[in-house]
Amino acid sequence: MQFDKFTIKSQEAIQAAQLLAQNNHNQEIGIAHLVKAILEQPEGVVVPVLQKMGVDPSMVLMETDKLIKNIPQVSGGGAGQAYLSNELRKIIDNSLSTASQMQDDFVSQEHLFLTILQDGNSACAKMLKQMGIDEKAFLNALTTIRGNQRVTDQYPEEKYQALEKYARNLTDDARQGKLDPVIGRDEEIRRIIQVLSRRTKNNPILIGEPGVGKTAIAEGLALRIVNGDIPATLEGKQVVSLDLGSLIAGAKYRGEFEDRLKAVLKEVEKRAGEIILFIDEIHTLVGAGAAEGSMDASNMLKPAL
Repeated sequence: MQFDKFTIKSQEAIQAAQLLAQNNHNQEIGIAHLVKAILEQPEGVVVPVLQKMGVDPSMVLMETDKLIKNIPQVSGGGAGQAYLSNELRKIIDNSLSTASQMQDDFVSQEHLFLTILQDGNSACAKMLKQMGIDEKAFLNALTTIRGNQRVTDQYPEEKYQALEKYARNLTDDARQGKLDPVIGRDEEIRRIIQVLSRRTKNNPILIGEPGVGKTAIAEGLALRIVNGDIPATLEGKQVVSLDLGSLIAGAKYRGEFEDRLKAVLKEVEKRAGEIILFIDEIHTLVGAGAAEGSMDASNMLKPAL
């Protein structure tokens, strides 16, 4: 097996499946163990795909647990050892061709799950089909989350739904009544609207002492969009606040931060004028994510601006 061709998340899922089998005193690591491991992984892509399909992942997990309980348990010498079942070995081998069919360079969680659905003969695949999870519906839901992005490295999950992960939608917050009304900043909000409505050079910047209410102006703009108190050019737009802290957090490998920021910018570009990206504490962009010989965030934003 070419484990170097698997993403970090899919490698972790296979290791977690082995641990599940050992803890359950099963001698074979089956497909049910892998499905459970995938569903329990934080920040995986399969759970959001199932939710997009209208399937409750916790129900799938419950049914998977029932299948695991039916697997024979062993005790005594060698009970701590678990081996890949022939079924699972076949799934892992076939997932490589599933990835290449989807023009991906690495095998990710979704390729493993898709291969299980394609196999169809295993008890786990039959259970998933009974719950309304079939190959076509899974692929359609996956496309809405992944878009046209390909798996070109071992950390593809960080690039999916980048805006949802690393930004906060102020327009949604305003719609849900989570934002306080902004009082006494009408002139500034009007000026922001004026700059945003230009055809070119339409990137306003808010400058002021700490605590004077720069972020409140962005919130005020979001409230106006929701209330319809804006020109026709800004109707239906979404104000999204980029959280630079979460963008940098956990980016321990070189190039990881740049990949995340590129994914955010690509998503904003893809939604063609629908997003107004608000970068809070913009001065922290200078030098953010910069390592020796690499670009900092401010230089990456210049072409987009």
